[in-house]
Amino acid sequence: MPDYLDDLRLAHVLADAADRATMDRFKALDLKVETKPDMTPVSEADKAAEELIRGQLQRARPRDAILGEEYGIEGTGPRRWVIDPIDGTKNYVRGVPVWATLISLMEAGEGGYQPVVGVVSAPALGRRWWAAKGSGAYTGRSLTSATKLQVSNVTSVSDASFAYSSLSGWEEQGRLDGFLDLTRACWRTRGYGDFWPYMMVAEGSVDICAEPELSLWDMAANAIVVTEAGGSFTGLDGTPGPHSGNAAASNGHLHDELLGYLNQRY
Repeated sequence: MPDYLDDLRLAHVLADAADRATMDRFKALDLKVETKPDMTPVSEADKAAEELIRGQLQRARPRDAILGEEYGIEGTGPRRWVIDPIDGTKNYVRGVPVWATLISLMEAGEGGYQPVVGVVSAPALGRRWWAAKGSGAYTGRSLTSATKLQVSNVTSVSDASFAYSSLSGWEEQGRLDGFLDLTRACWRTRGYGDFWPYMMVAEGSVDICAEPELSLWDMAANAIVVTEAGGSFTGLDGTPGPHSGNAAASNGHLHDELLGYLNQRY
């Protein structure tokens, strides 16, 4: 199996640089925020963080392609870095500390590009999670100061903690009835939102989570952290990986039931 340690080290360096840039502007009174064509917000910090990451990647990995939320695709080839400079921009611009920089390396293979490295860095929470293919998933302050992640062993939906982002997307897709049935069947539900539920699935503090509409940069890093922690990450259609435009993540034991609820009345 290929060794991705050098790429993982680089992803940490990129995350360190992004953390400094995003924290410098977090809660800034003069933060500039614009509305993109899809009516979602983008701040100057989003753009600056992505530019910073792209610049370092172009120097360190000039042959690799880069796909980012703010500036699209650049380059071609079998290796592609996928970046979400601030996942949770709405939180960021309101001063809510639940946001993160997502950095993933994807490699071409069977079934298209698949994530082989992922780093999720949430500096306002003081947390970071990461994984590399075949090497497990970890959380901690650095590569040398880390705790290995492991999903939970909960095997019944009635004992499960379910995390989600919002209700509106499920309603727009006609999946709200199944979603609500799932919330009623679970032991506990919480709307943590964005990257955080996936990291809690990887840690074992949440058992299942799902979102109805996402982009690749929202999912690539999360997907490998969850799967390397022993969990399952698929689209709502059950296709493994981060390519379905939506996501369902679980400890593995509950995955079929999770998908069943979210598709039962669809």
